[in-house]
Amino acid sequence: MAEENGQSRRYPQNLQGLLQLAVDAGSATEEPAPAEPMSEERKAWLREALADVAKGQMDEVEQMKTCLAVLNQEGKGEGELDEDDDEAKESAFEMLSELCENLDNARDLMVLGGLELCVSRYLSHSQSGLRWRAAELIASCAQNMPQLQTHLLGIGTLPKLLQLTDSDPHPTVRVKALYALSCLVREQEGGLQAFLSHDGFSVLMRGMQSENEKLRTKSAFLLLNLLTSHPEHKDTVVSMGMVQQLVSVLRTPHSQFHEHVVGTLCCLVEDCPQGLRDCRDPALGLEELLKQRSVELRGKEENEEELEFCKHLRSMCFQRQQSDDNGMDR
Repeated sequence: MAEENGQSRRYPQNLQGLLQLAVDAGSATEEPAPAEPMSEERKAWLREALADVAKGQMDEVEQMKTCLAVLNQEGKGEGELDEDDDEAKESAFEMLSELCENLDNARDLMVLGGLELCVSRYLSHSQSGLRWRAAELIASCAQNMPQLQTHLLGIGTLPKLLQLTDSDPHPTVRVKALYALSCLVREQEGGLQAFLSHDGFSVLMRGMQSENEKLRTKSAFLLLNLLTSHPEHKDTVVSMGMVQQLVSVLRTPHSQFHEHVVGTLCCLVEDCPQGLRDCRDPALGLEELLKQRSVELRGKEENEEELEFCKHLRSMCFQRQQSDDNGMDR
């Protein structure tokens, strides 16, 4: 009995844990137990367990308030650095990012004014470690949360993230800002419209031309994702000279992100006559480039998808063109 009581006191620390405990208890026997009135002891245990869970949730809110108190502290004067102060704020951001993996906590952070603080003060902070942590926290909160996405768009977050992605001197800030940006524009119509109005596709194009491998990869992936999800914007992108720019990127030393670049070219050719004409332009030399790239990739398991994209693009652009030309000759 002592052992049983000891086990019953190991209460779960959150609601998910309590639910799992209930599931485990329900599956402990193969045959369903006959319905019986809950004993007073069992009721007391359940009340105490629920109280512990509620207290744990309340503790998390208090932790967020403590973190925000640290972040709300004014730093030293202009040009004066305080490493201890910055470290404390970095730790506060890390704790908030961890806590806000819980969607309820992310919503509470919005109510507490934490997102406005990130956007108004920390996305433009002089310390890069605080800029990228603020962007990371925004990304954590915005993922799959339409209410928070709308709130962030309403307080002017997207233009600031685009600026950081495009021109911040620190590579980690640029990558984290792009991550947050993707959380605001993918599957979010309001975010996409704001992205378009601020020339977001040009920012992605410049990201693919940067020296930062992660930024190139994430920029190419987001471009492909947006064009696949929103083919109505192909003409806009093609009119910007995107085909020529993408082929230029393919001529740089080979990298894994080229898979997304060739995939995007495939996307721009399908049901987009101007994209097809641009790819067929002899001045680009795309047919020969695709032949050469296919030879280089053949037999490399890690590049199978890129090889398939190359074959598909060649087929759509040039084999079909030869068939069309032969038909005209006849």
